[in-house]
Parts: sequence; structure tokens; C-alpha cells
Amino acid sequence: MRIVSLVPSATEWLFALGLGSEVIAVTHECDHPAQALTLPKVTRDTLPAGLSAGQIDAAVRARTQHGETIYELDEPKLHALQPDLIVTQALCAVCAVSYDDVVAIAARIDSRPRVISLDPTTLGEALGDVRTLAEATGRRDAGVDLIADASARIDRVRLAVREQPLLKVAALEWLDPVYIAGHWTPQLIEYAGGFDVLGLPGEPSERRSWEQIAEAEPDVVIVMQCGYDAERAHTEALLFGERLAAIGAGEVVAVDASSYFSRPGPRLVDGLELMAHILHPAAFPTAPSEPLTVDL
Repeated sequence: MRIVSLVPSATEWLFALGLGSEVIAVTHECDHPAQALTLPKVTRDTLPAGLSAGQIDAAVRARTQHGETIYELDEPKLHALQPDLIVTQALCAVCAVSYDDVVAIAARIDSRPRVISLDPTTLGEALGDVRTLAEATGRRDAGVDLIADASARIDRVRLAVREQPLLKVAALEWLDPVYIAGHWTPQLIEYAGGFDVLGLPGEPSERRSWEQIAEAEPDVVIVMQCGYDAERAHTEALLFGERLAAIGAGEVVAVDASSYFSRPGPRLVDGLELMAHILHPAAFPTAPSEPLTVDL
């Protein structure tokens, strides 16, 4: 089977299912696993490089309000590749090529590829995407094993923190303007022994004010800017140090959201383990990476 992945999380799931040799092209943002970096790219970013967080937000708003896309799809290259399956998403216009554009282009390709859209809003739905991909690619047994392993790890985290005090958490997905994380993030916080004071499981990320975040009185603030690694998030957090300090949380940390929180792929479980480590390090001493403390 010849598969094109137009979503980084889908690329990760496909490789986790043992389908790496059948993935023939990916997006310009697919950077995990390392093998994905060597594959042809069929998308490009329409935004100029070097924009600040505020400029990115303004540019995205302007383009989406005018019905313009954030990413462009290389249709000639797709025609040349002749895929059998294209995996995309319709959940977030900022995260991938327009679903409607993908369907329209697929209809013009001689191989008439099947288009699958993965649009999870919770951790359970993300794991459900494994079943969808496994069924579509003949990897049912691999899918069952992958879900079983993820479920066991989730249970291990919940068991480790079940006797720990519940900490109030504010997860910030963007800082200029401020967005609180939604979708699966509040669920990860709950499973890791915390309580999301602003976000709701399965609901979209929402814009809030700095005053609203302070009024929620979180014990821990986690800066998890969408698409940023820990170092970039830490740098951004320092730029808003006065705002973050005014919240009054006992701890502010920056994490690698690009790897562990932004993408609903297999590393969401790593994100859960990282969250448990942040909130209850004594109960869960190991994590896939260390958060960066933001000294205010």
C-alpha cells in the first residue's frame, strides 16, 4: 500500500503500526520518527518564517477569516506519487491542509486514493484512530497490541498518583494572546493527578485573559505552546514573565508540546507520564523528558 500522511500525528501512528515502509510522503512538519524526515514532503507553510507568537496568531486569524489556508498541498507531486491512501484531519484549520481540498484533489488523482480523516478530541478517541488506521491498512493485530500497551501505561500512571493530593493546573497553549489547552489535555491532567482549572476534556482550546487565569488560582502553570519544543516555550515564557508571576502559582514550567501534547499520536502517553512527573515527581519519578522550570 502507498500511503501519504498529511498529519504529523498520523505519521507517528503509521510508523508505530509498522507501516513505515509503506508511507511514501509526509508533511513538512513530520519530524518523528527520524525516518519520516527522509520522506518526500507534499506540503509547505504559507506563513513567513521568523514571526513572533503574536504575529503568528494575527496571520492565522487573517488567513482563516478570508477562507485562505495555512498550508499548501503540492498537487502535482501527489499525482506523481499515485497513493492508495491519504490520511488527513479536519479538526483544526491551523494544523493541516484543508480537508475539503484534500478530498477534491484525491478525486482528481488517477489512483483514486481513499481519504481518511482523523479528528480526535480526547485521549480515547486518539487511541480509536489506531483502530481506524489498523483496519484500513490490514494491521489489526498490530493495532490491538499498540492499544493494549498504551492502555497499560495509562493505568500505571493513574495507579501511581491515585493517593496524591489533587493539584490545580493551568495549561497554557499560547501566550500572545493567551489560550488555554483543550481537547485531550484536561484529561491528561486529570489522569496525572491534577485538576484543570480552566479547560474541559474534549472541548476546543479557548482564548482567556491573564486575569481569568489568575482568578482560577492554579498551583501549577504549564506552558505548552502548540508546536513549540521546551526551549522555545521557555523562551516565550520568560518574555511574559511578569504576567506569569502575577498568576501566583507555586510552579511554572515549560514543556515540549510539539512532542508530547500538541499531536494526538502515540506520544500522548509520554505526555501523560511527563504530566505525572511534573505534578507528583515522588510518585512518578521517571519521564520521557524533563520540564524546564521558568524562574520568575
